[in-house]
Amino acid sequence: MLIGEVARRSGVSARMLRHYDSLGLVRPTGRNGAGYREYSGEDIRRIFHVESLRSLGLSLREVGQALDDPGFAPSELVDDLVRRTRDRIARETELLTRLRRIGAAEPGGWQGVLQVVALLQALGSQSPGTRQSAALSSAEEVPVPVEALVEAVLGETDPNVAGALRWALARSDGGGGALLAEGLSSPVAEVRVRAVRSLAEIPDDEATALLRDALAHPDVVVRGYAALALGARGTADAVPTLIDMVAEGTNDVEAADALSALASRPGPADRIATGLVDRLARGGAGPSARRRLAQALADIPGTTASRALVELAHDEDRGVALTAAYVLRVRDAR
Repeated sequence: MLIGEVARRSGVSARMLRHYDSLGLVRPTGRNGAGYREYSGEDIRRIFHVESLRSLGLSLREVGQALDDPGFAPSELVDDLVRRTRDRIARETELLTRLRRIGAAEPGGWQGVLQVVALLQALGSQSPGTRQSAALSSAEEVPVPVEALVEAVLGETDPNVAGALRWALARSDGGGGALLAEGLSSPVAEVRVRAVRSLAEIPDDEATALLRDALAHPDVVVRGYAALALGARGTADAVPTLIDMVAEGTNDVEAADALSALASRPGPADRIATGLVDRLARGGAGPSARRRLAQALADIPGTTASRALVELAHDEDRGVALTAAYVLRVRDAR
């Protein structure tokens, strides 16, 4: 079969077949009556073998080695192809992500595109100062893509940079809540904490709803940050978690302050007092826990809190009794 017919039937151009011939990869082995070189059936099979291996990403040199070297180990080459393919996919995915973020920023022209690219590069810098400056960039001059901010804040280890990123995220046009919610499901504890702390600084209804959901999170640290944030927003759903934090000594001062702020509102005061008393009544509350609960009762108005303090003033533990008695004197002075 002459080269033109082989090209027509195989789909490999005559030019490529001549290239294969020049490399010694596929050389026609027959001759017709006029002396022209012809491809035999075995030659055509080799052409299809070459094309099959090329479809896997092998170079022509690697194809020739695979077909002609009896000691060639295909498993090693396949493993290398897998690695190269993964690297290529990672590069392409990174490029796609960057392009999507540039599109989300809606730049008005090429100057805007270049500004967004520079910002994205700065957010990924090795220098904390550069990352912080990028986070603090004016949203009016260079709109910060929300996806980039969320990715940056979830991965940031420097506390100053993290604070700047949370600030920038809270100032953004929204859309970060759903992305941060994914961070709450991370298997990495540090990422979950960064996610809930970022939600705590976003003042919209979506963030509040996600913080409410986080009160049932299996991670006690996440629950604590969510409760403190909700307490600051006047959300009474946080009361049980805040009481647990006081009793267990986990950010107990901040939790007591949050309960005090909530108790200044008409509705939650009785619920908070009842919850603190119920926690005192549970078995296993040691002297330290009772002392912290007594201190938390100090700023909770109403007779329920006062009666509980009177009982605690006669507690078997002297430290608890003295704390409760002092709190009662302060309340009476008011």
